[in-house]
Amino acid sequence: MARAVGVRGRVARYGRWRRGALLAFAAWTAGWVLAAALLLRAHPSVLSERCTDEKSRRILAALCRDYRGGWLTGALCEDLCVAGELLYQRCLYYERGKKVLQAQWRGQTVVLKSKREAFSSFPPLNLLEEEAGPGAPIPEAELLLMVAGEVKNTLGLELPNNSIAPLWPARQGPGWRQELASAWSLLQQEEYVYFSLLPDLSRHILPVLGSCGHFYAVEYLAAGSPHHKALFPLDDAGQAQAISHIALSFLDMVSHFDSDFSHRLHLCDVKPENFAIKRDFTVVAIDVDMAFFEPKMREILEQNCTGDEDCNFFDCFSKCDLRVNKCGARRVNSNLQVICDKIFQHWFSSSHRSPAISPQLQLQLQQAVQECAHHGDPSGNSWTASSSVFWKLRWLLQATLKELQEVEK
Repeated sequence: MARAVGVRGRVARYGRWRRGALLAFAAWTAGWVLAAALLLRAHPSVLSERCTDEKSRRILAALCRDYRGGWLTGALCEDLCVAGELLYQRCLYYERGKKVLQAQWRGQTVVLKSKREAFSSFPPLNLLEEEAGPGAPIPEAELLLMVAGEVKNTLGLELPNNSIAPLWPARQGPGWRQELASAWSLLQQEEYVYFSLLPDLSRHILPVLGSCGHFYAVEYLAAGSPHHKALFPLDDAGQAQAISHIALSFLDMVSHFDSDFSHRLHLCDVKPENFAIKRDFTVVAIDVDMAFFEPKMREILEQNCTGDEDCNFFDCFSKCDLRVNKCGARRVNSNLQVICDKIFQHWFSSSHRSPAISPQLQLQLQQAVQECAHHGDPSGNSWTASSSVFWKLRWLLQATLKELQEVEK
């Protein structure tokens, strides 16, 4: 009983400390969130740095030094730092501190990611170490509560213990402290949490293949780019059919993200580079740093304002209530609306016509995409409008595929 009381007491102290820290941080940052978003939207490279092989190799060399020094661990560390089975290939990009590298792992091309460059730049898990004493075992109940608290802070969701178990080392034993420190650094990366918890629920999310310290690996897929004529690397032969398949997969992803989780998942940075396609044309979200579940989305949007333009957080928009100079907590545009605007309009416009599709069907599809990108109800809520246009787009894309397949026969 005394032990249980002690655990609860430490957890309560941690909870009070964390709530106080979060409230202080929130008060300091609230006024800067939208200003920073607008700056980054206008100048996306403002916090980016030059992506070089030399620096990327130095980053991985430092990771391996920390591994050999006993500071961190992970299932991929031995292959990266000792066996030479995980080999660096090239730097993909650096953006706002995030490092994204391409590597070869046992015959498979993978992507190594971390929100920050150095392991030491992540706040350490030292509060409970001080409470328990150096080398003393940390009660599992405390750890699970801390993990749940961190997940709630990251995702805005409260999850049961069995859902968060994959994020945390299960048993205390040799090397467990390094596992603990490594898991804590990963837990502070929103994208890692998404990729660890959501792939079982949606095929449109990448699963984590493994990690070493604060770096984690995912499958390398053909990413989109505005430099590609069709936004994704597609062969000219059969391109119209491929685009129809990909568009249908985007619609499927929208449906999954709207209804398959306990809360709607909002995509606030929709651009070709943040998605990739598998061989069967399934669309996968490969960068979800700007994806938020409904509770977190409401928290982000509800800021001070003097006009609607102050309530635009990247691709997620709200409206300003001028009576109280406050942005509404409810998002007024939708994932589908932004995808129609930024992806579908590129494919289905008067300048992109296929002779294999009837002019009437192409015109209907073009008009439906325009309606999707720009339509909303008078209150500014596009979710109701999105539902009807969703089914219209789905029917038209399926009809397009049918026509294209008939031509092939």
